[in-house]
Amino acid sequence: MNLSDISNARLSRQLVHPGAGVSNPKDIVAWMAAIQAQDYAMACWAIGLRGSDLTESAIQHAIDQGEILRTHVLRPTWHFVAASDIWWMLELSALQLKPQMKSRLKQFGISPEAYLRVNQVIEKAFLKDANLDRAALLFALKDAGICASGEYLSHFLLWAEIEGIICSGAHKNNKPTYALLEERVPKPGPLNREEALAKLAHRYFTSHGPATVLDFKWWSGLSLRDSKKALEMIKSDFVMERIGLGEYWVSKSFSGELLSRTSGQPSLYLLPAFDEFLISYKDRTASFPLEHHVHAFTNNGIFHPVIVVNGQVKGVWKRTIKGNKFQFEARFISPVNQEILELTESAAINLGIFLEKKPEIVKIG
Repeated sequence: MNLSDISNARLSRQLVHPGAGVSNPKDIVAWMAAIQAQDYAMACWAIGLRGSDLTESAIQHAIDQGEILRTHVLRPTWHFVAASDIWWMLELSALQLKPQMKSRLKQFGISPEAYLRVNQVIEKAFLKDANLDRAALLFALKDAGICASGEYLSHFLLWAEIEGIICSGAHKNNKPTYALLEERVPKPGPLNREEALAKLAHRYFTSHGPATVLDFKWWSGLSLRDSKKALEMIKSDFVMERIGLGEYWVSKSFSGELLSRTSGQPSLYLLPAFDEFLISYKDRTASFPLEHHVHAFTNNGIFHPVIVVNGQVKGVWKRTIKGNKFQFEARFISPVNQEILELTESAAINLGIFLEKKPEIVKIG
C-alpha cells in the first residue's frame, strides 16, 4: 500500500466512491460518526454526494425531523451528528471542552452563576416556541437583563450546546433554529467513558481509515493518551500497515479491497468545503502534496471546495445560486485533458440534480 492507495481507500470508506447504496441521510451521518458542518450548505452536499439519489431538500427534511442534528462536538466546531449518537458523543466531548471553556469564563468576566442564569433563561424561552432562532434567543436574554451582544451570544449558545441543553431545531422561514435537546432526542442510559472512547475510535477508523492515531487525535479533539487508549481497545478489529514513519489502521473487513478502486475508468468528485476527506486527517499528503495545499485551504483554516481526480486533489470549484439556477466554475491546479473536463461538467450536472437547480457552466479549466 502506498499513499495513493490510502487516498482511494479513504474515498471508499467514506462512501464517496459509488456502490455503497446508502439512501438515508441519517445512516450516512451515523456511518461517518460526525461530519464537519460550519458551512451549512456545503455540509448538506457532503451528505448528498455520499448517498444514492439524494437531494438537498431530502437532507433538510431529515434535519427538520431531528434525525440529524447540528451542534458543537469534538474539536469543537459545528458537526452533523445522527440523533442516535448525540448524547454519548456530546458527553465524551464535554469532558475535554468544559475545562477549555472555563478559561474563557475569566476572559469574558462571566461567573459560573451567570452561566446558570443564562441557561435558565434559554430553557424558559422555549416554553413559548419549540424552535427559536438566534434573534429570538438574543431577545430573551436581553429581556432578562443579560448582556448577550457580539461574541457573548455565541459563547452562551456554545456553552448551552456543550451542557446538552440545546441543539439544532427545524428550519423556520428558511432560517436555522435551536431546540431543546431533551425534547428533540430523549436522553438514553449512560455510556461509560471507556465504552464511549472505544465506540468513537471504532467508528472513526472504520469510516475514515486508513488513518493514524494522530489523525484520530486531531479529528476527535481527544488527548494523545486517550487516543492511544481508544485505539488499543479496538485494534483487534483492524490491521495496521506501516508507510514511511506512519502506522495506518484500516478495518479488517476492508483491508483486502484497498487496491480495487485504483484501476479502470478515472474517477472525479466535487467535494465540498471542509469535507471529511481532507479535514479529518492531521496529515493530508496522501491526497495531495504539501506544495499544493495553498490551493485548497488557507492558513487561518478555511477549506475550499475541491476537485478530486483518481483520489488526488487537482483543483477547486465554486457555485453561485441564481434563483432556480446556479453558476458553476472550476479551476485546476495544472492543465488537464478533455476527458477530465467532460467529467467535471458531468459532476456539475449531478450537483444540479442534488440542488434541484439547473447548472450554468461559467468556466472549467
